[in-house]
Amino acid sequence: MNQTSLDPAYSGEHNLLAAYQADSAFFFASPCHTLLAEGIQQVITDTDPSAAIAAALAAQPDPAQAVVVGAIPFMPEQQPWLFVPQQVRRADALRQEQRSALRQPLQADCQLTPQPAPAAYCQGVSDALARIGSGALDKVVLSRTLELSAKQAIDQRQLLLNLASQNQHGYTFAVQLSEDGAPRRALMGASPELLLARYGRQVITNPLAGSAARSPDPAEDRRRADALLESGKDLFEHKLVIDAVVEALAPYCRDLQVPAGPSLVSTATMWHLSTRISGELIDPAVGSFELARALHPTPAVCGFPADPARSLIREIEPFDRGFFTGMVGWCDGKGDGEWAVTIRCAEIAERTLRLFAGAGIVTGSLPESELAETAAKFRTMLRAMGLADLAEAA
Repeated sequence: MNQTSLDPAYSGEHNLLAAYQADSAFFFASPCHTLLAEGIQQVITDTDPSAAIAAALAAQPDPAQAVVVGAIPFMPEQQPWLFVPQQVRRADALRQEQRSALRQPLQADCQLTPQPAPAAYCQGVSDALARIGSGALDKVVLSRTLELSAKQAIDQRQLLLNLASQNQHGYTFAVQLSEDGAPRRALMGASPELLLARYGRQVITNPLAGSAARSPDPAEDRRRADALLESGKDLFEHKLVIDAVVEALAPYCRDLQVPAGPSLVSTATMWHLSTRISGELIDPAVGSFELARALHPTPAVCGFPADPARSLIREIEPFDRGFFTGMVGWCDGKGDGEWAVTIRCAEIAERTLRLFAGAGIVTGSLPESELAETAAKFRTMLRAMGLADLAEAA
């Protein structure tokens, strides 16, 4: 089964994006299909949840059709938010007319607070470059946040609809992070990056590393794309990621198909270096969640080697990433599933929206350029909010 084909059980004409409501438990749209989950039957919060997931799926009346959905945080010691929903509906991939018809302006009078401040972020990049220069590590991903405070509650449903309308080829998601009776919190985003998908014995991953902001001028946009594809710094950064992903998947897969070099993929705001890797699962008992955990976090969102990179992130970043640069998706009782990297996202609570963006730091990185890259990545969420003009102030 290729990445855009569907299990017959997923086929249908229902527009689950239109059916989404602000209190829906989980929504996930991929190039393959759409999944909408309502209600929470059982929550799984084990920091090593593999056994709990297997037990929860096996306990369902029809284990083969049962599903676990949710999100895993970046830091391994933090609790995931995974659950068995009360009801799941599946449909085929969203059509463009389904996405576009639901888009509406979403304006808010917002106050913007960056953390860290731009100058402090640049200093963090300089500190990381010094550590890289000492030989302590090859790469680290440093991120920052923007907190938007609105005068009125943010329309979560419309925000998701707007995100889906501009994310035609990626992974649009919404996860309610609280149970009934608790203050409403949600994780929403439009990720361009597939961490891992498993369909039967086929395994697919599509790491992205190396980025450039899009330009509204077609000639300049093309120049930036071509320059990215020839950038020694970005190609080195990308190769670190691909080598690590191949090494992690090799024990699980035979016949790994790895292109000789990256290609270009684009979103509405960014160009990325992309490599699509596929293979055949050796042991059919290994499910998508176990495979995704073997990859997470890749050097695309953490750095290389992972342990010193994560330590440096704890030292430099002045905030808790939470689910940002984690993974979000679903797995079922057959072992199939899709897990996207949790980027181009925000956490939402009533009148506040916290955006996240990061950049990979390697030898040759320039602090001001990495700051500009994070500002460009904020545009995905800001555009969906109708606040694209704030990107320059970020």
